[in-house]
Amino acid sequence: MPAFIGGLMAYSSGGKTKPENPKAQRVLVTGGAGFLGSHLCEVLLREGHHVTCLDNLSTGLWRNIAHLSASERFAFVGHDIVEAFDLDVDRIYNLACPASPPHYQADPVHTTKTSVLGSLNLLDLARRRNARIFQASTSEVYGDPHVHPQVESYWGNVNPFGPRSCYDEGKRCAETLFHDYHERHGVEVKIARIFNTYGPRMRPDDGRVVSNFIVQALKGEDITVYGDGSQTRSFCFVDDLIDGFLRLMNSPGSFTGPVNLGNPGEFTVRELAELVIEITGSTSGIVHRPLPVDDPRQRCPDISLAIRELDWRPRVPLSTGLARTIEYFDRLLADAGADLGEAA
Repeated sequence: MPAFIGGLMAYSSGGKTKPENPKAQRVLVTGGAGFLGSHLCEVLLREGHHVTCLDNLSTGLWRNIAHLSASERFAFVGHDIVEAFDLDVDRIYNLACPASPPHYQADPVHTTKTSVLGSLNLLDLARRRNARIFQASTSEVYGDPHVHPQVESYWGNVNPFGPRSCYDEGKRCAETLFHDYHERHGVEVKIARIFNTYGPRMRPDDGRVVSNFIVQALKGEDITVYGDGSQTRSFCFVDDLIDGFLRLMNSPGSFTGPVNLGNPGEFTVRELAELVIEITGSTSGIVHRPLPVDDPRQRCPDISLAIRELDWRPRVPLSTGLARTIEYFDRLLADAGADLGEAA
């Protein structure tokens, strides 16, 4: 039966009391049932921490974290960070926000509120509890960049009124709030700018290029490439990204970021489509559709700062990561009774 933590619905008993192990911490992961959040919860539990996963399950899925619920050090809290709450925590990872265009554009006002009001609520919690707090920002703060590859000092080229603005501008405002809480209130903050990430537990209906291509290829459908396919992206496997999260959170308090976390290896969208077809052995063809509004032509991180400050760089080659991701989706699609959205 569900238990309650501070008036919030929760499953399991983790996160309520100070861990007996002095090295263990009470860690809150918002958006913890999502693609990245579930992998982060898994690693934190493996390291011995008490983990509270907070998610409203708007895009996150219980299936992603169901295997964690057997742990006495894991708790699930059903809540939306737009509404204030209180929990006893030592560290906070804020990953709560839809990250794919179809999902964040479905309710753009709520997307902006999640980034702005949600960040305020979490920063106030961090201030009350004297907790270190991590913000999952995004390469979208650079918009359709005029500087390539993107460095953290670049201010970006963002359309404030376009279909992607709710996400792009919301994340930019969240970075401002994190910076100001650090400067004004002494809150220990860490800001990561995440570039294209892929791997198991992506939703098949995610709407981003890797999941789209894999699902289409496995189903034998034509792969849809928007534009001529010459636009470039850098693809970072989820295991590498989570390693970057942990290194940033554990870095000296004086290093706040923002810091780019992504793979500097650059591929065209057409090259990605061809590689997916090759690995799956699919007979899919490639069809072209008009490029969406504000879709960036180039996106690639300069990770010099991450290398210097975190000793971090991605290790998993695209072909290896894609093979593992394809294996995951292949199992998912093989489950004939699975609802693809709910099974991710």
